[in-house]
Amino acid sequence: MNAMEFPWLTAIILFPLVASLAIPIIPDKEGKTVRWYGLGVAIADFALMIYAFWHNYDFQNSTYQFVEKYSWVPQIGLNWSVAVDGLSMPLVLLTGLINTLAIFAAWKVTNKPRLFYGLMLAMYSAQLGVFVAQDLLLFFLMWEIELVPVYLLISIWGGPKRQYAATKFILYTAAASIFILVGGFALAFSGDTVTFDIASLGMKEYPKAIELLAYAGFLIAFGVKLPIFPLHTWLPDAHGEASAPGSMILAGVLLKMGGYSLIRFNMEMLPDAHVYFAPVLVILGVVNIIYGACCAFAQTNLKRRLAYSSIAHMGFVLIGLASYTEIGVSGAMLQMVSHGLIAASLFFLTGVTYERTHSLMMDKIGGLGKVMPKTFALYTAGAMASLALPGMSGFVGELMVFLGIATSDVYSSSFKVVVVLLSAVGVILTPIYLLSMLRQVFYGQQSEELHLDTVVPDIKPRELFITACLIVPIIGIGLYPKLITQTYDVKTVEVASHARQVLPVVARQQPTSLYSQIFTVPTLANAQVESLVNIAK
Repeated sequence: MNAMEFPWLTAIILFPLVASLAIPIIPDKEGKTVRWYGLGVAIADFALMIYAFWHNYDFQNSTYQFVEKYSWVPQIGLNWSVAVDGLSMPLVLLTGLINTLAIFAAWKVTNKPRLFYGLMLAMYSAQLGVFVAQDLLLFFLMWEIELVPVYLLISIWGGPKRQYAATKFILYTAAASIFILVGGFALAFSGDTVTFDIASLGMKEYPKAIELLAYAGFLIAFGVKLPIFPLHTWLPDAHGEASAPGSMILAGVLLKMGGYSLIRFNMEMLPDAHVYFAPVLVILGVVNIIYGACCAFAQTNLKRRLAYSSIAHMGFVLIGLASYTEIGVSGAMLQMVSHGLIAASLFFLTGVTYERTHSLMMDKIGGLGKVMPKTFALYTAGAMASLALPGMSGFVGELMVFLGIATSDVYSSSFKVVVVLLSAVGVILTPIYLLSMLRQVFYGQQSEELHLDTVVPDIKPRELFITACLIVPIIGIGLYPKLITQTYDVKTVEVASHARQVLPVVARQQPTSLYSQIFTVPTLANAQVESLVNIAK
């Protein structure tokens, strides 16, 4: 068997899950052996995916690679069908990095360590499965399996209100998952053939009503995970109560599952419906940016402030996807990867701070800068990346999204000006709430209860290593974006071009008022319609 014939993806997905089954029989009383075992499994799986992609993945190929398909449950048409392309490969690597670091961050877990590390490894497998699944039923199965470990990690190892936060999370996400199943079945049974293969579903022709309804259902399901206003309310509660490793995975991986799925299903599979929903995504993206920034500024809890910051940053993903430009879609992908690294670092450092102070309230933990200078420096670096400082990955991602929507020829000039100006308001608010957070936590009024002179130690070598593993790629991508863009550029160009090819068809049906029944601003000019029709021909 040569390297290409080896089932790399199957091994990468199943290895953490199979390894987790051995945890109950590992001889260990205090949890030390289990934590080394869990970390070893995570590192081995991450190393395996790096080796496989480095030696066998072709960056210039936009088609699916590492294709593996096995009949699993033929009675219901369920196949083990997995593959990667430019949309999924960088997110698979992001998942491997964040999960490995999250397990290392959970080094001090003493409450039910076997269950904790078992759930972490099982969740790791399910998240990888979501990004590589090419069968709709397999995708749904992985999507649902991933929910259970997250629920248990919050409800058992979370904060004082963990039961409420965990219940809210599972109710929102499980209810939204129904729309995946309903929309998927509607597409699978449409037409003369029944198939759950995602690539085949993308080549089908659907009645307009079915495609619009399926798109709306997927938008709700994936919008909860992204999250999109007003489906976001579970996120601040989940972040506020989750442990630091849980928050790292929530922000670093789970939100990216929503953005990835919007590209894979809504944009790539249903391009006709995407024409009608694109202005909706732009407006929702602007709302996310401004609403998230304003709510973040009002929070006094560190984790809740960062959670609303995540909501704001995900708004740029929506705008990029709806821009109909190559640079906009590429910017959306970069924003997802960048935010995964930045948010994971900030939530981890928040966990470091919480371990020292036992509080997340900013008005109770002031004055930490004098006794924790290294933590302050690292926290500042993460905050600078989050507020899109030039030289950091956050700047490149947001700039590409702005350029994408500003140069799009699909929307009118007045609509683009309004979108850019309102989005810029969110960009202005971001440094305000992040810098005020840094000032209050590290140089605010000291709390007498903390005894800063004797009790609070600075960041330790293990914690410094975890943070460095996130900060280094943030700076690396900021200085040389091609480090990440070259992994998906060929695919995002194809996705954007495919979406634009659909525009002439819809434009000819409604040449002067493409969106006039819902919006009066975003329209295709007649000259643009003729140009796009000629290109399509």
